[in-house]
Order: sequence, then C-alpha cells, then structure tokens
Amino acid sequence: MTKAKVLVLGSNATQIELQGGGSAAIGQYLNETVVPSMALIEAGYEVVLATPNGTKPHIDEFSDSARHFGDDEAAYSRGRNFFDEAPSMNQVRTLRSIIEDGLNGYAGVFVPGGHAPVVDLMQDADMGAILRHFHDAGKPTALLCHGPVAVAAAMPRAAEFRKALVNGDTTKAADVAKGWQYAGYRMTVFSTSEEKWAEDNLFHARLPFYMPDALRLAGAEVTTDPVDWAPNVVVDRELITGQNMGSDHLIAAKLIESLDASLANA
Repeated sequence: MTKAKVLVLGSNATQIELQGGGSAAIGQYLNETVVPSMALIEAGYEVVLATPNGTKPHIDEFSDSARHFGDDEAAYSRGRNFFDEAPSMNQVRTLRSIIEDGLNGYAGVFVPGGHAPVVDLMQDADMGAILRHFHDAGKPTALLCHGPVAVAAAMPRAAEFRKALVNGDTTKAADVAKGWQYAGYRMTVFSTSEEKWAEDNLFHARLPFYMPDALRLAGAEVTTDPVDWAPNVVVDRELITGQNMGSDHLIAAKLIESLDASLANA
C-alpha cells in the first residue's frame, strides 16, 4: 500500500527561442526529474507522470551525466535506469486526462526543471487548471529550477503573459498578471546569474527573459541565493520552490515532509 499519489508534471518542449532569432535545444533535467521521484517512491508515495501531449519528457543532453549526481557514476546510472525503465516514468498520461479523471486523488504535485517548462508548461491551460486546483486545496505544490516559472500558467491569460515577456513588454505582462493566485507568495527560481552562465556556456545567445524578472512582474516575492548552484529551497504556504539543479535532494525532502504533514492533518 502506498501513502498517496503524487502528480509529476513534465514538459514536452525541445526548443526555446533566443533573442535575435533562432532557437536552442533544451529539455527537462534528468536529476531534477528522477531524484525527487525516486525519493517520493522510497518514502511510500506513488508517482504519476503527466505531460501536455502524454509522451515522455525529452531529457536535456547537458543534464544526462554524473556531474549532476555529485559526480557519482552509480547514482547517475540508477537515475538513468529509473527514467528508462520504471513504470512510473513510462506510463505517461496527458494533463487533460488527469483533469478528466479527477484531481482529488492526488496528495501533491511536483514540477521538475530544465528550460523546457519555460516554453510549454508556463502557458498551458491544463497546467493552469491543475495548479489552481492544488492552490485552492492547499495541497503541496513543488517546483524546481526553471519549474517555478510554470506557476504563471495559473493565470487565465498565461499565454499572453509569456508573449509579453518575450516581446519585452513589461507593462503588458504586469497588467495581464493582475489577480494571479500566487501574487505575494515567497518563492525562488533559477537565478539571473545562473542563467547568464547558461547563456554564455550552453546557448551562446540570450534568452527572451529571466525567470526572477518574470515572477516578480507577476507579483511574486522572489529571492535567490547569491551563491550560484548552492541548494536553496523556499517554502511559503503550500508552495515549495527550489532554485537550481543542486536543490534536487533538498526539495524532495521538503516535499515529502509537507506531504506527510498534510496527510497527518487530513
């Protein structure tokens, strides 16, 4: 018997637009996906993976190595095998089917990062419906690295919000975000300095917007650790956010602690 089901929401995005034209290959980070998922299962929870189109998330090639598992080859192999072979990572649902079958049976939700959620999840209407449900129910909602920007999907006009960010229209973005459910929440996300490292070393170009700026425009109280890559998790009410890929174990622990407490008080 498992304690409860936890929804893991993945992305299907494989490209992100760049300033000046063109795009870059992206995906979801392997460690951010498997470390919390494996921890949840070990803690007695059932993990259900869902994406917009119901196919497995594409793993960012840069994340597919032991460097993101503390340079531990064995830990990397366990994580890679889990993603490749575990039923929970291969019996993928669509976000729409999850909504249609009912969300009340899920104790919490987790969104891993990599740049992919910045493209699809943050403007996906089904993602928004799921987030609003968990927000209204006060159930643990955890998002990691770039994942926290996906909370923008809870806006009724999330696609307009993202378009305004891409166009550099901060006035329009702030206007579209009015009434956002997460305004006033304390949270963290992949920092601007960490993003500039990625731009310089991975993309060799600039992204359309930075994650802290986007969330602050929407009304969030965003803080980031000044030490790049240091584990950092912020908890405010039901929302649990982690800053970067190095926060994978910490956010897993905080999510499990919150889930356990929520079930105990149910």
